[in-house]
Amino acid sequence: MGPAILSLGFCSSCLRGRLNGLAWPKNWQRVTCHGITRTICSETGTVGKSFWSGNPKKRVERFWHHRIKDQYTKISEVDKTKPKFYVLSMFPYPSGKLHMGHVRVYTLSDTVARFQKMRGMQVINPMGWDAFGLPAENAAIERGLSPDTWTQSNIEHMRQQLEKIGLSFSWDREITTCSADYYKWTQYLFVKMYEAGLVYQKEALVNWDPMDKTVLANEQVDEQGCSWRSGAKVEQKYLKQWFFKTTVFAKTMQDALADLPEWYGVKSMQANWIGDCTGCFFDFMLKVDNVKTGEIIPSYAFNPEAIYGASHIAILPSHRLLHGGSSVRGALQESFTAGKDCLTRVSAINVFTKQELPLIISEKNEFEGYLDSKIGIPSTNLEDGLLADKLGLTYTRVIETLSDGTERIINSARFTGLRRDEAFCAITQQAQDEGVGGHLTSDKLRDWLISRQRYWGTPIPIIHCKSCGTVPVPYEDLPVLLPKVTSFTGKGSSPLSAVTDWVNCKCPRCAGNAVRETDTMDTFVDSAWYYFRYTDPHNSDRPFDKSLADFWMPVDLYIGGKEHAVMHLYYARFFSHFCQSQGMVKHREPFKKLLVQGLIKGQTFTLASSGRYLKRNEVDLSGAEPVHADTGEKLQVIWEKMSKSKHNGVDPEEMVEKYGIDTTRLYLLFAGPPEQDILWDVKTDALPGVQRWQARVWAITSKFIEARKPSVVPDPKLLNKNDIAEARKIWQKKNYIVSEVTSYPWATMAFTLVHVTPL
Repeated sequence: MGPAILSLGFCSSCLRGRLNGLAWPKNWQRVTCHGITRTICSETGTVGKSFWSGNPKKRVERFWHHRIKDQYTKISEVDKTKPKFYVLSMFPYPSGKLHMGHVRVYTLSDTVARFQKMRGMQVINPMGWDAFGLPAENAAIERGLSPDTWTQSNIEHMRQQLEKIGLSFSWDREITTCSADYYKWTQYLFVKMYEAGLVYQKEALVNWDPMDKTVLANEQVDEQGCSWRSGAKVEQKYLKQWFFKTTVFAKTMQDALADLPEWYGVKSMQANWIGDCTGCFFDFMLKVDNVKTGEIIPSYAFNPEAIYGASHIAILPSHRLLHGGSSVRGALQESFTAGKDCLTRVSAINVFTKQELPLIISEKNEFEGYLDSKIGIPSTNLEDGLLADKLGLTYTRVIETLSDGTERIINSARFTGLRRDEAFCAITQQAQDEGVGGHLTSDKLRDWLISRQRYWGTPIPIIHCKSCGTVPVPYEDLPVLLPKVTSFTGKGSSPLSAVTDWVNCKCPRCAGNAVRETDTMDTFVDSAWYYFRYTDPHNSDRPFDKSLADFWMPVDLYIGGKEHAVMHLYYARFFSHFCQSQGMVKHREPFKKLLVQGLIKGQTFTLASSGRYLKRNEVDLSGAEPVHADTGEKLQVIWEKMSKSKHNGVDPEEMVEKYGIDTTRLYLLFAGPPEQDILWDVKTDALPGVQRWQARVWAITSKFIEARKPSVVPDPKLLNKNDIAEARKIWQKKNYIVSEVTSYPWATMAFTLVHVTPL
């Protein structure tokens, strides 16, 4: 430990533990048991009986810092005959400054990594940077810098901060998502998905700032519907956007949850996000007055087995076909009357059944789930039948109930005669095989919109050619490098559109004039596959080597915040399922166990009159209740997530400077179970209590060293019967504790830290 470095090596013959494999420095005191050395050391090699005796914590920490780092952060060649352990903490956005939440999650992963290495495992505990994104772009705009300069300086500063805390990351596996050698492979995976039919472009509603003339993310729009930066009222505008067809893997991702261990409630969150996958989308080709338009509309069927009994397609009044740049917009708008079911002169041909169905604009403003288009099937839905009858639509009954109660399909081409469940499987599988839908999903799950009209992100590797249409950039031409921007204003549909020498290019198919896609990818795409890259971070030929990914994956323990338990986890699982379907990896699920750590909360003080957050020097805490130091006004006191804007944060560097690395880290482990929130109150006795615990450990170990001096040879024959009985009890309890630590490493981290902490 920091103020008094301590290592209690477990004897393999009597405690079923293992040494951590460190090369013992010459100043370590040694005591041998069954050939295994227990060690205790100080900076000088002289063991003092007092916790602070001659060992100022700063000097001790300086002495041991690089020695332990060198032992733990160098990764040797992978030995596939030895067991592995992959512990991964969610990588941070490089904001430039660590907060206590960072320190907590990385202390957890660091402790588990060291513990598993002590057990003889090959361990990786990698670190990287989720470096693209809107905050860096906005910071660059405000400061007149390039996002790259801003990001790289923040990374360097945060890396130094992490080093100071003594974390044993596998730094030789470091990745940065804004580096071309990383986002080249993000683009590679995009092209792979495009070729697999999982990428498409369609119009979608976006938040449009009419003053800055830019697209805003949802979090950039305040509660009044105004832009956080310009203050302008945000408009809803249809733009062409890129999507990943995540719904294709919805059913397999839902089913795979059953094989995973419990994730502290996150499994149920994932299941709820995906929904019940009992229906599917079918593709329909649009026609106006019997003329094909070339447009495709996917529409949801709640009962795919009855698709041959469809009577119509219903869309909401808010559907993009009525408001965007669709070729059928005019025909739909001329038939539309608000609050009424409107039969239009647009029809839709089911690409699977070849049925032609009328397109209806529903009187409803919403359907089930998040659907904006659904197939009406009177055989399975009474409401669909009533609507069809009202509008005079024809349809066929396709379900017959036999005398024994069995339902079978009729009037359904080659599927006639099948039981309903048999037809369900056969029809959906056939549609999948023909590439026209059929993948089971829910009515609440939508595909992933990945387009961002921003500069600081991975360029979408697509070229638009007038002759060839949409063309993916060939693999050999990747990466599509993000161009340098000299005048960074952030205005326009995309800052990249102004870089004309980058936008204008040649079509890779016909060599004609073409233009590049100017949208960049959502940063969640970068973080959806980073766990794979860590297994082979320096590979210049492919995203990762399959044999290495198969060895290290799945991640044995994934640690991160609960705010990422739905979207990020869902996207990461989607990428893993896709890679497995392509034969790129063996394992379908990327994470074996998930540890969702709680927040670190600090007290906030606000004025009831205005809601303004106060700084600590504005608060008078001398009385029974906190009041405003100047006015005496009573304050509202709330425990909230630490934030600079709320003035309730704690600087990790100040804590380390005052208490030392080990005391700070031990407090984070002792304060509560990892999944629970910590209420950080500097007025409590918590940190001194940790120091007293350290002193007790030092004292008992000093007594042990004293009793085992080389001049004193223990002789069990000198023990009486009572002593022998007591010794046996101690030995049994010792074995029990070691067994508990081995079985539940993250539940007893404070114990293991006695052995594994470097400082």
